[in-house]
Amino acid sequence: MNILVPIGTSSNANQTLQYAVDFAQDFGAEIYVMDVFNVSGKTGTLANITQKVADNSKERLKDVVGTVDTKDVSIKIASFNGELKDGLREIDKGIGIDLIILAPRSNDIQEENYLGQTSGAIIKRTNIPTLIVPKGTAYIPFKNILVAFKSGILKRKRILDPLISIKNKHKAVVNLLMVKTPGYSDDDLKINTALMDISSQLTFTENSTTYHGVLEHFQAKHPDLLCVFRRKRGFFKKLWEKSTISKSEFYAPVPVLVLSVKKD
Repeated sequence: MNILVPIGTSSNANQTLQYAVDFAQDFGAEIYVMDVFNVSGKTGTLANITQKVADNSKERLKDVVGTVDTKDVSIKIASFNGELKDGLREIDKGIGIDLIILAPRSNDIQEENYLGQTSGAIIKRTNIPTLIVPKGTAYIPFKNILVAFKSGILKRKRILDPLISIKNKHKAVVNLLMVKTPGYSDDDLKINTALMDISSQLTFTENSTTYHGVLEHFQAKHPDLLCVFRRKRGFFKKLWEKSTISKSEFYAPVPVLVLSVKKD
């Protein structure tokens, strides 16, 4: 398993990396830390400037790595000059990324935001499974997982692979929350058999959005991991227009596993 940890300008980057190291050790994974920068200008001096920025970026990543207990986990450094989505695509193409681990508001100082520019863009512009870990969270086995969705349709069973791996590793209980939102279809109510097979309980609820369904049932279920699906018309439906996601629109005090449904 290859885990990517994007390192933004957050002063808490070492906390996220430490969580990723602990997670990686448990799952026998390797870690790649990544920094994306964007240098553009006139040809001639551009190459020298780009190299200097790249060197500074790598040194900063090394400094962050130096502040964590790396245990016996392999950590490699990658920096990319260009757009974030292109950097993710290049690294994924080169090594194959199985999971991204990041913190909320990883590159944004606005406290009211749950996801900042960097983390928000990653959630919305990639199909790689992503684990969002609140800052200061210590890695502990997940025992109670809540999977919330408004459509039980999954195109491919392998979408569930990260969830199944965590469930099996931690012997976790998986509870499903099917949220009927306005305009749902009968097809939405057909829940994928692979999802049913790993679950212990299925709850139906009617709410305006999947998030409101989660809010209503969060305290009753007491999950230590929330799992949602990244669909074009899904969990982050109203938030696709912008990168940042405010805490008034979505906030979770526990890690959130975002799985991808490419076609919806």
